[in-house]
Amino acid sequence: MWTGVGAAVVVSLTGGVLLTALGLSLEGEAEAIFEGIAMFLAAGVLTWMIFWMSRQSRSMKSDLEAGVRQAATATGTGKNGLFALAFLAVLREGIELALFLTAATFASDVLQTISGGLLGLGTAVLLGWSLFASTIRLDLRRFFQVTGALLILFAAGLVAHGVHEFNEIAWIPEVIAHVWDINPILNEKTTLGQILGALFGYNGNLSLTEVIAYIAYLVAILLGLRKAQKKKTVQALS
Repeated sequence: MWTGVGAAVVVSLTGGVLLTALGLSLEGEAEAIFEGIAMFLAAGVLTWMIFWMSRQSRSMKSDLEAGVRQAATATGTGKNGLFALAFLAVLREGIELALFLTAATFASDVLQTISGGLLGLGTAVLLGWSLFASTIRLDLRRFFQVTGALLILFAAGLVAHGVHEFNEIAWIPEVIAHVWDINPILNEKTTLGQILGALFGYNGNLSLTEVIAYIAYLVAILLGLRKAQKKKTVQALS
């Protein structure tokens, strides 16, 4: 199992490094295009993750346990089955993380992204070890509700930042260059501004299309989750 986890981590790290190196090697319009596409891809992956967590929050633990039992007891597979299960489970999350951190690098800088990524991974490892080594039980439904809300804000920021990149090359018109300018209050170049920019797409002087993209994404995702919840309720009652 741990061999599968380690292999997936190596593949994910390699993918993240290659994506980031490619983006940082580009200049001018090519750089803006690559960064904009990376932002939209990362937002798309996070959106999929949000809906996946909404669907799986109740049954994820039991599904994983069933998968482990099946892989461990399958005739002729044994260790290979556990390796594949662990590898695919971690690789899926690792590739999503690689895309997100690549986009975050373009929104802030490499050092901040690495520091934040390591801090987050360390916290996740500590949480996982605590759950494994103790009797603590995690309410996955509540956990996914909180992390889902954060992911919605992350993804909305990525969408707005992607629009910003395409504003720079005139692929998407600004309409109004700066709807407001609150940089005198909280400058996007300060440490706090850069952290908010990397996490939530903060920009002190958004263009009109950035504002529209941010709000439209939030409205669309909330309506989509509400519709999915109603569908789940109907299926449960029937």
